[in-house]
Amino acid sequence: MTWEPIAVIAAKVQAGELKAVDLVEKSLAAIAENESFKAIIATTADRARERAKAIDAKVTAGENAGRLAGVPFIAKDNFLVFGADTTAASNILKGFDAPYQSTVIEKLEAEGAICVAKANLDAFAHGASTENSDFYTTLNPHDTTRVPGGSSGGSAASVALQLVPFALGTDTGGSTRQPASFVGIVGYKPTYGLMSRSGIVAMGSSLDTVGTFAANVADAELVVDVMAGKDDLDSTTIERDEAGYIAPAGDLRGKKVGVIKEYMGEGLADSVRGPVEQAIQKLRDAGAEITEVSLPSVPLALAVYYILCPAEVSSNLSRFDGQRYGFSYGDAQNLDESYTKSREIGFGKEAKRRIMIGTYVLSSGYYDAYYKKAQTVRTKLIQEAAAAFEQVDFLVGPVAPTTAFKIGENANNPLAMYLADVMTVAINLVGVPAISIPCGVSDGLPVGLQLIAPQRADRELLAMARATEEILA
Repeated sequence: MTWEPIAVIAAKVQAGELKAVDLVEKSLAAIAENESFKAIIATTADRARERAKAIDAKVTAGENAGRLAGVPFIAKDNFLVFGADTTAASNILKGFDAPYQSTVIEKLEAEGAICVAKANLDAFAHGASTENSDFYTTLNPHDTTRVPGGSSGGSAASVALQLVPFALGTDTGGSTRQPASFVGIVGYKPTYGLMSRSGIVAMGSSLDTVGTFAANVADAELVVDVMAGKDDLDSTTIERDEAGYIAPAGDLRGKKVGVIKEYMGEGLADSVRGPVEQAIQKLRDAGAEITEVSLPSVPLALAVYYILCPAEVSSNLSRFDGQRYGFSYGDAQNLDESYTKSREIGFGKEAKRRIMIGTYVLSSGYYDAYYKKAQTVRTKLIQEAAAAFEQVDFLVGPVAPTTAFKIGENANNPLAMYLADVMTVAINLVGVPAISIPCGVSDGLPVGLQLIAPQRADRELLAMARATEEILA
């Protein structure tokens, strides 16, 4: 089963050539047929069908049904969405019925898109494989013995399986780009603040961004264009580009592209190195000026991330105490027991690990030694990236050091699992936009090429990505 480009689907619905109700049924049927991949936690079937009927009625009445009229999509289950519980794949949020929807969901629905399901993830987005989901592990569509990446593995697999034309994820340390690379689709991480995080279960608030999965860059552009912009409910949001985010593919001739030296060295698997180097050569052949760029502090980025992110996690997860949301231990004899038992049963191992690490680095006597020092190195990373972008227009490198790894391969080795993010976390620390584009296949497994741009250069990055996609096709 294949989907036409999103703009084509919406135009046909608006013209009456396609029915939104039929598109929703097509998507729900695909979800049912591919249930064995465990990409979906729950469908929003009843609400989706109602919305589809309303969109078709609008078209019949001659009204504008929106730029995404009738297009089904799937949201990672840490987005608040009506029609199904929002669990963030954690037992502690089982039974939580969202009282309102995420701002980006509202924006997509305002343009006629229809959410049909909630996708699996590493619980609270803590992971790189979906193995940390409290429910089940999503399988990679290319090899069911391997992970689809994480934490947005269910969303990525949903697009790769063509359950929907696009899906939403989040990207705090690579959770959109890495799974996109592992399953062979486009995964976009915007400039920090470009899209509202209101109504999304928080992980690391200085790092979290909304991620977009699609089959191609043009589809991603359209979705980004709909979601981008200021929101009074999220004080970190920034103004959208007045020109929008849909741009024709740029001319690669004369574009200055810096290959990140630290990403191409030791630790990069040959299965990834080959396709990435071939893709870079194609950029050179198309007229791009390729140079090597060094970001000296990048080797420290993973350590910085796993100090700062758990610190923010420990703060953000403190609200889940068994009193207000989801699961609550029912046999507690007092309030203290209710707190401790609800968290003991409700949180998984990885959530507990990150809470403990985060609380430790923020504690008296260790704050200066760890948290403050990590923030200093983060500032150094920001300065190095800014200096690099004075020399080049874009940075390029691999998305991950390996192709998709086997299920269980890193499950009992947290450090090995964290290393899956080694080429993505720096981008979140710096707050710049980045995208993963399929650039080849190695031993039957997809490989992604990562393109990175300066802050707020999302439009330019998407245009560059579209041009790159064309030469890699």
